[in-house]
Amino acid sequence: MRVTAYTDYSIRVLMYLAVRPDHQARIADIAAAYAISEAHLMKVVHQLGLAGDIQTLRGRNGGIRLARPASAINLGAVVRRTEADLNLVPCFDSPETCPIAPACTLQGVLHEALDAFLAVLDRYTLADLVTRRFDLSALFHIAPEPAGPEL
Repeated sequence: MRVTAYTDYSIRVLMYLAVRPDHQARIADIAAAYAISEAHLMKVVHQLGLAGDIQTLRGRNGGIRLARPASAINLGAVVRRTEADLNLVPCFDSPETCPIAPACTLQGVLHEALDAFLAVLDRYTLADLVTRRFDLSALFHIAPEPAGPEL
């Protein structure tokens, strides 16, 4: 299984914001921290806002921040929402196109593998990804917040 750049960027944005959950960030800051295009992040940020993961604040002092605690953002849910196609093989969409479908067990095995992949992601939240907040802060070139009771 390989996630798309869109899913990767979505998780990266969330991680950046989770390092300093009570502060606003700018897309430009996140893009610079990861050395990725601001244009790519615009769509990602928009969709994260629609999903309720982040809050966007407009205006001169605007920016983005987490809309809820990092512990409430499930990694499996983010991946399911951001991956446009979790079908590992073409016959997941239309088994009638496969000449060996009546006798094939590969589809079942691949479904089981996908379920296992997603089950692992379901065990983690955004908070689990940022347990090394001070190290991440240094890599992002931002001042860390003192640790609070809830991420």
